[in-house]
Amino acid sequence: MSSSQVPAGADPKIKDIITSLDDEKIDMLAATSVLQQRATDIRSQRVNWQSYFQSQMISQEDHQFITAFDTSDGHKREQLLQTDRMQCAQTFLNLLGHVSKDQTLQYILVLIDDMLQEDRTRVEIFHEYANKKKESVWGPFLNLLNRQDGFITNMTSRIIAKIACWSQTPMERSDLHFYLTWLKDQLKMQNNEYIQSVGRCLQMMLRIDEYRFAFVSVDGISTLLSVLSGRVNFQVQYQLIFCLWVLTFNPLLAEKMNKFNVIPILADILSDSVKEKVTRIILAVFRNLIEKPEDSQVAKEHCIAMVQCKVLKQLNILEQRKFDDEDVAQDIEFLTEKLQNSVQDLSSFDEYATEVKSGRLEWSPVHKSKFWRENAQRLNEKNYELLRILIHLLEQSKDPLVLSVASYDIGEYVRHYPRGKHVIEQLGGKQLVMQLLAHEDPNVRYEALLAVQKLMVHNWEYLGRQLEKEQSDNKSAPKGGVAVPGKA
Repeated sequence: MSSSQVPAGADPKIKDIITSLDDEKIDMLAATSVLQQRATDIRSQRVNWQSYFQSQMISQEDHQFITAFDTSDGHKREQLLQTDRMQCAQTFLNLLGHVSKDQTLQYILVLIDDMLQEDRTRVEIFHEYANKKKESVWGPFLNLLNRQDGFITNMTSRIIAKIACWSQTPMERSDLHFYLTWLKDQLKMQNNEYIQSVGRCLQMMLRIDEYRFAFVSVDGISTLLSVLSGRVNFQVQYQLIFCLWVLTFNPLLAEKMNKFNVIPILADILSDSVKEKVTRIILAVFRNLIEKPEDSQVAKEHCIAMVQCKVLKQLNILEQRKFDDEDVAQDIEFLTEKLQNSVQDLSSFDEYATEVKSGRLEWSPVHKSKFWRENAQRLNEKNYELLRILIHLLEQSKDPLVLSVASYDIGEYVRHYPRGKHVIEQLGGKQLVMQLLAHEDPNVRYEALLAVQKLMVHNWEYLGRQLEKEQSDNKSAPKGGVAVPGKA
């Protein structure tokens, strides 16, 4: 794709790699998708426009245009568009508004999509017509997203993405919100046979910076990750991770991305991946998560999170493989160096904090008692942020290992921080630990029991000190007087 073909509003930072996003290349890949296969069948089922005209369902001028345009001769179509540009938009929009038969609507949409695919500047035909009529260019297309037929809605979606990405005029906010919400809902739909087409539209839309923020605002990132956490084929994996990749070219989004747990989820996919293109795109996301944030502390946290998720180990394995794409080798080298440096700089508290925030607790070295002697009080930082996460894990996690380690950590915090028992009670942790005494897993029960003992021992030690104080007060009190014990 030449620089002149870069979509209006596309992020200038990705112009140098825009060749890897080439629409024609991706369309060749997409030719295997359900939408493209059906489009091929639909092209062969010509419509009898004469019958529509005779039954007065379409006007004479619309009939004249569509019969002339509906030809396999690309040169004739081009001539027609040069002489009758406004009639083209008018006829197509009239047909979309007045034809109710699914089969004919499918055919009209394929004609429009093919017309735009032949020359992307033709998207301006619809904008020019809408401006002239003082109408919304999006209304007629967005209405079709409410149809029941999957081909109609997804071919319409493909046309909307092309107009939104290839035009000089960006999509307006409310229409954009509606469209991105529709795409997000399609991703969440169970067994959606058109999911590749949905992914393809998002791959196009998210290259444009203002569309990225709109997508985030409709909860798009967590939807992508939710789908990736389930079972999807490698093509869909690649497309959705590609969407995450283009999002990370925005420094603000690159900084916020791991709040959605993107690193643990992609690290899991990386460890299972057998497809080079999936491996390549994950490494590219990881590289952006280190390179793009303007806050160096965030980049450091991302490195630590990758180390925590065993990415270094994966990189060592990948180094032994031969890849066709030299970018992969460069990304492996870059990531290995950055992660190894971060391990050397890592304080045990940084490592602990990253592990807790990842939600993937395990018996790593930072859970040893030396750590707690030195760091217990630091769990009070940022309004008890790490303690709140541990308690949330006790409440939400189904993983016995996570529950065991979280229980142990809470017990150690209470043992090494004088006011620990009070803090844990205030945050609702004590009750949750006690509930785990009845857990089905014996390791969870054991760690919960130890944690409860530490909570209770704290009480006995406190009570013991109070009794000693009372006894000494009684000895020093005047005869006949009674010492008032302090409140326990």
